[in-house]
Amino acid sequence: MVNFTLLDLARLLLLAARWTALLSAIAFIGGGLCGLVLLFLRYCGSRLALRLVALYTELFQSTPLLMQFYLVFFGLPLLGVDVSPMLSATLCLIFYASAYLVEIWRGCVDAVPRGQWDASASVGFHYIDQMRYVILPQALRLAIPPTVGFLVQLVKSTALASIIGFKELTKTAEILTNATFAPTLIYALVALIYFAMCFPLTFCARALEKKLAAGG
Repeated sequence: MVNFTLLDLARLLLLAARWTALLSAIAFIGGGLCGLVLLFLRYCGSRLALRLVALYTELFQSTPLLMQFYLVFFGLPLLGVDVSPMLSATLCLIFYASAYLVEIWRGCVDAVPRGQWDASASVGFHYIDQMRYVILPQALRLAIPPTVGFLVQLVKSTALASIIGFKELTKTAEILTNATFAPTLIYALVALIYFAMCFPLTFCARALEKKLAAGG
């Protein structure tokens, strides 16, 4: 058993939390970009594109994220593609985030009155211009609170990356627990760190939701 002071444990966990924050940021940005592409495909007017986007979202929403980690980390090497825990976790979380974000944003786009599509088409706007200048600016107002709320969920989902050996906050806690035999203290610190990362996001999401609701 290794003896660590409380400050030592806190320092090691905070250092590991940097990887949690980095993984969350990469997954959110990558998932957001992929989700935006999927959103444009969904409304482009092609039935094939609509069905492919629907299949994509159903695939990643209807299967456990943990299983997706296993399939990517252990399955790709069977196909001759060597992937690190970091790359596997990043890919899985990007796919996961994009599947949920495109559905969040779809609901926001659907909330824009149909007349906005017709009005923009009547003045000669093509599909890309309709989305860029008319539909998305209105949908964005509705999308901010649920998108920020999903980011909180994404931060917590990074803990599953520990199962494939990625040394983020949860994996580091597991290693320290095995070395110190002090799980209660260590996981209490982990909970506080997750709370410190997620609570500001949750607070912002609720504040934005109230502000937008008051703005009518």
